[in-house]
Amino acid sequence: MVTLPYRTVDADNHYYETRDAFTRYIDPAYADRTFQVHTGPDGSDQMTIDQRPYIFSPAKFDRTNPPGSLLESLRDPARAEYARSFTAEAMLPAFQNRDARLALMDKQGIDAAILLPSLAVCVEHPIRDDAPLTDAVLHAFNRWLEDDWGYAYRDRIFAVPMLSLVDVDLAVRELDRVLAAGARLVHLLAGPVGGRSPADPHFDPFWARLDEARVPVAFHIGDSGYSDLFGRAWGEDPSPEVRKMSAFQWAFLHGDVPLMQTLGALTYHNLFNRFPNVNVVSIENGSDWVDYLMLHLDKKKGMGRQGPWPGGYFRGRPSEMLKRHLYLTPYPEDDVETLVATMGDDHVLFGSDYPHPEGLAEPTAFVSLIPHLDEAATRRVMGDNTARLLGLG
Repeated sequence: MVTLPYRTVDADNHYYETRDAFTRYIDPAYADRTFQVHTGPDGSDQMTIDQRPYIFSPAKFDRTNPPGSLLESLRDPARAEYARSFTAEAMLPAFQNRDARLALMDKQGIDAAILLPSLAVCVEHPIRDDAPLTDAVLHAFNRWLEDDWGYAYRDRIFAVPMLSLVDVDLAVRELDRVLAAGARLVHLLAGPVGGRSPADPHFDPFWARLDEARVPVAFHIGDSGYSDLFGRAWGEDPSPEVRKMSAFQWAFLHGDVPLMQTLGALTYHNLFNRFPNVNVVSIENGSDWVDYLMLHLDKKKGMGRQGPWPGGYFRGRPSEMLKRHLYLTPYPEDDVETLVATMGDDHVLFGSDYPHPEGLAEPTAFVSLIPHLDEAATRRVMGDNTARLLGLG
């Protein structure tokens, strides 16, 4: 285990949900339509949402693969060993219990961590056409989250509530509730919302609350619905299981592209001038796209100068505006020091994706990705930047 002379703050940790995460607090009117887990006589789980099969992201309630185990499996096309490592023993108590997690964080040298779902970032899209249902399902999940993890448990575990903009009034109501309950960060799904940019002035009441509270918005990789929205036009499966998506879907309909378009919309549609205290955090979307996006935003602003400017025209480089308001966690395979040169050492965040198989087996091993940064810059990336976003000392 990597030992550092200071404790870190991890911007990308995860828990595994329990089977009642969406049912414990569901409004009885939606009890039959929320995300449900049906366990068969053989012990296998079948999941439904809105009474339809849910397949995008296989859930892990009792078994999982060890942290960091996916990389080795990529060298084995049959993935036999990876399948064998999917066990109950790998599902440590710390992955579903906050006190056990604190004890593990102590061993790992982690002072505090942002904790995100494993499954809940992927359940909004299938029900977005029904705003009351979406609100009921995410509200029920957030109530479960408050019970099991807490928004600022012992000022060390910062779980992130899931919000949706599909109905701005419902979004504001749930936002006000979770802010009052102590949320330090909230999550939105990347992509358009009901035919609108998330920066459309229609959503200004939501952003005004965040601007006043100075609470950032996280965009974590999830089911943005792009296979459904755009995949059909390319002859792709509109509702794939994530692990069975085509290379085209991975490249153009998942992760990078929805996130880049969302950040572009927030920038071009002038959200940050209207709400200068709003910051956004890209988590588990990688960073290979950052230099391209910054160059692209500046170039196309000039090309579109005679077009419409929702939210009002602004002067200056879009890239500079976005850099002031964007924080992000790179993938371990990214060139992190080049990212620091682009974004500055005050906007790059250490994120391990622990305990997911695709993450780091040892979270603080992330420091090996930035060997040439000086001590002060290293400490900013490994904890100070995230602590500042969370309002910690």
